[in-house]
Amino acid sequence: MAIATKHYTNILFDSQDGIAIVAMNRPEKRNALSLEHMQELTDCFKEIGQDSSLAVVILRGNGPVFCSGHDLNEMIGGDVPTYRRIFTVCTTLMETIQSIPQPVIAQVHGVATAAGCQLAATCDLVVAAEDAKFATPGVKIGLFCSTPMVAISRNLPRKKMLEMLLTGEPISAQEAYQFGLVNRVVPAERLAEETWALAQKIRQASPLVVGIGKQAFYHQLEMTQAQAYAYAQEVMALNALAADAQEGMCAFLQKRTPQWTGA
Repeated sequence: MAIATKHYTNILFDSQDGIAIVAMNRPEKRNALSLEHMQELTDCFKEIGQDSSLAVVILRGNGPVFCSGHDLNEMIGGDVPTYRRIFTVCTTLMETIQSIPQPVIAQVHGVATAAGCQLAATCDLVVAAEDAKFATPGVKIGLFCSTPMVAISRNLPRKKMLEMLLTGEPISAQEAYQFGLVNRVVPAERLAEETWALAQKIRQASPLVVGIGKQAFYHQLEMTQAQAYAYAQEVMALNALAADAQEGMCAFLQKRTPQWTGA
């Protein structure tokens, strides 16, 4: 079944010019991540990952905020297996976003808190509205943001991350940009336009090669420098064999626009 024909309860899917748009659509719940919501997002991202016609993904939220985190209605009165399932499903969603070949851009407005901040941090790129805020406020309600910490701490310096975790206080979009959580901060009225422009820039490259590069980037992060070089040189050697690599290099030498075939 094509993504466009699937029925989702909590999200909306659209695509245009090779760019997928995934919109979290629980505005009345501030796009809180219920189990069903997370499972639908995971399913949608997996489908996108298998669709070679899609080169980039924009993830956004309908309503007043990007995402307010886990749905706390599902967190009351549970047992350990229940909570384990919630956080396992959440982890699967985050890992899926980084495992698909297409770069995922978070288009953040309003607030991205707790698991919503984790979601933004997990995406490959983030464009934020000037008035957006990011927070890990779990400590204020007795539930430390331990799983959000994993993704966010891989973007922020240690001291700033601990300040967010220990106080629960939000940081502004400008602070998030300063500390490396956000790529671009733009006026709210231009958020969609600027995010789309960034997606279009990425769209100009070979989707095959972008996918190779994204996978290699995440794979080498935890390696030693020697291991990373050994791995990366093998990736580049195999990448150089691709038809798109040969086409790109020839086009550069011939001063023409490359014609990508995805091979």
